[in-house]
Amino acid sequence: MADTQYILPNDIGVSSLDCREAFRLLSPTERLYAHHLSRAAWYGGLAVLLQTSPEAPYIYALLSRLFRAQDPDQLRQHALAEGLTEEEYQAFLVYAAGVYSNMGNYKSFGDTKFVPNLPKEKLERVILGSKAAQQQPEVRELWQICGELMFSLEPRLRHLGLGDEGVTTYFSGNCTMEDAKLAQDFLDSQNLSAYNTRLFKVVDQEGKSHYEVRLASVLNTDPALDSELTSKLKSCEFQGSHFRVTRGDYAPILQKVVEHLEKAKTYAANSHQEQMLAQYVESFTQGSIEAHKRGSRFWIQDKGPIVESYIGFIESYRDPFGSRGEFEGFVAMVNKAMSAKFERLVASAEQLLKELPWPPAFEKDKFLTPDFTSLDVLTFAGSGIPAGINIPNYDDLRQTEGFKNVSLGNVLAVAYATKREKLTFLEEEDKDLYIRWKGPSFDVQVGLHELLGHGSGKLFVQDEKGAFNFDQDTVTNPETGEQIQSWYRSGETWDSKFSTIASSYEECRAESVGLYLCLNPQVLEIFGFEGADAEDVIYVNWLNMVRAGLLALEFYTPEAANWRQAHMQARFVILRVLLEAGEGLVTVTPTTGSDGRPDARVHLDRSKIRSVGKPALERFLRRLQVLKSTGDVVAGRALYEGYAAVTDAPPECFLTLRDTVLLRKESRKLIVQPNTRLEGAEVQLVEYEASAAGLIRSFCERFPEDGPELEEVLTQLATADARFWRDQVKETPAGQS
Repeated sequence: MADTQYILPNDIGVSSLDCREAFRLLSPTERLYAHHLSRAAWYGGLAVLLQTSPEAPYIYALLSRLFRAQDPDQLRQHALAEGLTEEEYQAFLVYAAGVYSNMGNYKSFGDTKFVPNLPKEKLERVILGSKAAQQQPEVRELWQICGELMFSLEPRLRHLGLGDEGVTTYFSGNCTMEDAKLAQDFLDSQNLSAYNTRLFKVVDQEGKSHYEVRLASVLNTDPALDSELTSKLKSCEFQGSHFRVTRGDYAPILQKVVEHLEKAKTYAANSHQEQMLAQYVESFTQGSIEAHKRGSRFWIQDKGPIVESYIGFIESYRDPFGSRGEFEGFVAMVNKAMSAKFERLVASAEQLLKELPWPPAFEKDKFLTPDFTSLDVLTFAGSGIPAGINIPNYDDLRQTEGFKNVSLGNVLAVAYATKREKLTFLEEEDKDLYIRWKGPSFDVQVGLHELLGHGSGKLFVQDEKGAFNFDQDTVTNPETGEQIQSWYRSGETWDSKFSTIASSYEECRAESVGLYLCLNPQVLEIFGFEGADAEDVIYVNWLNMVRAGLLALEFYTPEAANWRQAHMQARFVILRVLLEAGEGLVTVTPTTGSDGRPDARVHLDRSKIRSVGKPALERFLRRLQVLKSTGDVVAGRALYEGYAAVTDAPPECFLTLRDTVLLRKESRKLIVQPNTRLEGAEVQLVEYEASAAGLIRSFCERFPEDGPELEEVLTQLATADARFWRDQVKETPAGQS
């Protein structure tokens, strides 16, 4: 059997998203709007398979054909007849549910590969003897293509990464970090965003590199209809290499997205939504990020909608270089009670921003009051579901146009619920308090993290005309007392400049803001906490962050000395900062558990949170913001990577503690989402049981009209590009061509 790092356990938590009441309250028109947006999101989410690993589209197609021919209960009878035990069949169901939930065979949270927890030979018997294999010859072909890779734990295939450190389909298999940096310089020179691109490299016989930058779009070789792309779809020389900008990536999938966005327009509640959708259609059709930005402007202006949504190439966490966005689409409905609390937080935001530990010049010239709503998710397509979101991610829009914050209430209710018997690394006397206050404290942390974490801070920019957005003569660096020495030039963004650490650094800044401002009595009163309750919320919020910093070690890879998950790296850094504060504020003590195996306990001295923890966090936060504002990459990397380093130096001995964390780890829950079904002129909500089988059924019924066609499209797209990973993925059979 495989190392437990690389399997999903049979007892993995599975929860269903409950949005029944919020959906019931929608009008018929709002339901139709939500339905077509959901269809667009689900279709677009299939692109994630092509963004993850070479084999992911084939695995998805194989599983879908298998379970369409025989549902999980029917297939179970066949599997047991083939000699599988109940535990082995359950392991297969959990694996399949994991592939659907993560949109691929790598965990969305940690980027680690997971494999079926049963013998390959037994699974092969089940698949080749299934009704699907008897009826469809392509099922056998799919198994021949992906069977070995499904189980392979060859070192390079264990994690997503670039070059020798892992596999990624954002880049061809021969690309290195140097190629990624060169490509970013090229994109900057052309004023092109990397968000909707992939990079493919071919080396000719003379040793010259030829790069294809491929944009995601419906259109391929057709002439661009808008001037902003006409001049950019071209071939040219750049720094001794040849670059060609093309488009048409994921074309058939994006065509489906566009069709449903057009249908959703019919049911839009206002002109902002209509114009937003029109620009999204333009973006996905042409491959234009500028059009997506225009759509995002209309989205920002659409204040307080009943049905909220966002869609596109959004988060760059899984790009090893940190610039390319994974496709994501969500549709949700407003939870009015919690949203009222967030509205009060927004109303206090300008005053609270003044509490942050950096000079006014390092804050935006004007706080752009955002929407902040608590939403019940109907649909979240992509590789995983977050607890909260602050979007759009475009720096220029966030600085001048604004943003929106959303807290996903029904996700928080199920994904972060904790059972006492599964609580690890806490003192016994903390566990009951932790269970009682974790949810409420997390509401506070998510609110502060999204609104005042991601929503705060100014980037110092020199535009294309040479004008600065700060006064060079009067603004000084509070760390050095000197005038500002660095800033962002035209075309540079936070992601492009800080690249591989950008996402984690920003998550760390936002988490630190949340911890810092949760000490403010006004914030706690907004959420309904005063007196002893408020003190408990503060304590559990800080305790949760300290514990999360220890749990984060699961996502560190010692062999490559790198982190696989931005949020968890950020939490480890905060743990290091609080440990460094000393005076017994935080301690991590190795122990032996009741089972005789290694264990550990984290302790937070609640009496020292304000006197020791707050000053330490204040100094750290100021440095983070100053280095971000000034675009000081060298100092920023030195600071952040210094805290993120994992060694076995005493007293904590983090590398040894990592072994304990892996021994005691609990797998992230799988979440079952409903479907919407159009019956005549009405939209029905279809819900599923909270189990691996229920999650599988939800996907089998997700594309009732064109499931087989979509699987054919996915495998054709994967096969067309398979040559780019053939040398890297050695175990791929020769038949994959």
